[in-house]
Amino acid sequence: MLRNFQTLYLFCFAIFFGIQLSNAQNKGTDKPNTTLKQPPYLKAGDTVAIVAPSGILKNREDEIKQAQDLLKRWGLHSVVGKHVFNAENHFAGTDDERCEDLQKAMDDPKISAIWCARGGYGTVRILDKLNFELFNKHPKWLIGYSDITALHSQIHNQGVESLHAIMCVSLPKDELEIEASINTFKNALFGAPLTYTLEGSTYNKTGQTSGQLVGGNLTLLHTMLGSDTSINTDGKILFIEEIGEYKYHIDRMLQSLKRAGYFDNCKGVIVGGMSKMRTNTTLWGTSVEQLILDALADYSFPIAFNMPAGHDKDNRALILGRTINLLVSKTNSTIIFE
Repeated sequence: MLRNFQTLYLFCFAIFFGIQLSNAQNKGTDKPNTTLKQPPYLKAGDTVAIVAPSGILKNREDEIKQAQDLLKRWGLHSVVGKHVFNAENHFAGTDDERCEDLQKAMDDPKISAIWCARGGYGTVRILDKLNFELFNKHPKWLIGYSDITALHSQIHNQGVESLHAIMCVSLPKDELEIEASINTFKNALFGAPLTYTLEGSTYNKTGQTSGQLVGGNLTLLHTMLGSDTSINTDGKILFIEEIGEYKYHIDRMLQSLKRAGYFDNCKGVIVGGMSKMRTNTTLWGTSVEQLILDALADYSFPIAFNMPAGHDKDNRALILGRTINLLVSKTNSTIIFE
């Protein structure tokens, strides 16, 4: 009798703590495969708020003015956050100031989209200060990439789509240099169909799949791991991009995500720019593409390389949280947003 009781106790103990451990690995709070709220597409006369939740914008007033001029040509109004040009060491103002601008834009019913001025670092410091109550009732487009991945992840877990696209300081003096990036940004904002045919790669892992598109900057996805901002990737297609990292750092982050179960029920991976990779004194020995394939060798889902999105000039818009159809072959890959 005692032995049976001990066996039952150990069984319950293992089940309880196994569940606790599993939940600690990836605390994404969204429900897998649930359709997310789509913010209303923009139309002429709408207003876009420009905010700076991350890095400092020293001597970059002209770039913000250029971004406002672009919006004006599209028939949109713009407002610049009160604290955008503030400076607090590395950041565009104190945590409270950056949070104030973003919160005001989220809550203001006259604002239809929020365009982040730049990335850098700092968004994670204000995530837990934000209140999403009004934003969830009246969602609007949040636009940016890089460090803004932290906000994309948080908004995804609120059940709202967001837009991975160029930021204000992404605009060169000659906008024709990134014409395709600007056009896809506009198309996504105004609701035009979004489809991409990617250049083929011998590294592509072929296959066909569909699911919600999630992700962003690899470092930020790794940083969010274990928190309520981490994304539940079950049944979803993960997009990743990175800049300025050693290859062994890329592998370390992928291995950490892998050990946390991040890829166990993932439907596919799309790899964007792996830009300005740093060279270590001890060479890695393979390309970054092969590194990614090796890290994900245990999974059967398709992997598409050469998505022009990330820190390169060619940075096409991606609607995060939207279901896509992904077809990957060696000659090309096709991404169709539903």
